[in-house]
Amino acid sequence: MQRQVDETGADRRSGVRDGLGIAVVILCLVVGTGLVLLLTGLWKGFARETIPTVLGLPGGSWALGAALALITVLGVIGGLRCTPGVSGETRLARGLRSAGTALCCAAAFGPLFYLLSGLRARNCRSTSCAYIPGTGTAFLAYVVTAGLVGWSVHHWASARAADKLALEQARVRRLRKKGKGKSRAARR
Repeated sequence: MQRQVDETGADRRSGVRDGLGIAVVILCLVVGTGLVLLLTGLWKGFARETIPTVLGLPGGSWALGAALALITVLGVIGGLRCTPGVSGETRLARGLRSAGTALCCAAAFGPLFYLLSGLRARNCRSTSCAYIPGTGTAFLAYVVTAGLVGWSVHHWASARAADKLALEQARVRRLRKKGKGKSRAARR
């Protein structure tokens, strides 16, 4: 009889633990969603206040779009270079690498969201959602510049990798000619 009471108590404790776990997950989702919406609103407010000033600088919307596109391409390149490397790194090195990756991702996506914040909102009739003149042109310059620079960087990196591969293949071919590139089984 004692054994049945213990099993019931154990089942009750695991049920409470599961319920608390579900409640914590739901609370984290609600708080996380609220933080994301708050940060999105703050970012959009910041962008809508500063875009007219930045568009008034020399070069105008074309220069703004090109500069933001270069920041995006550099952010993507940095993000790809900061990807996790050797598994034997210290915690500090992994943390710094993760922080670098986060900064590079922010640099990659931030300019795009900055320009999108200046475009007219779809279902907002307030004056704070109005179109800011010049953001369409800046967005066009951003897309064209990011595409061209990104393609050229990709083409350059691919050509460089192909050259390195060709050099390595030539080195292996020379070693095989001398008889040093054979496997152990082939040498015997």
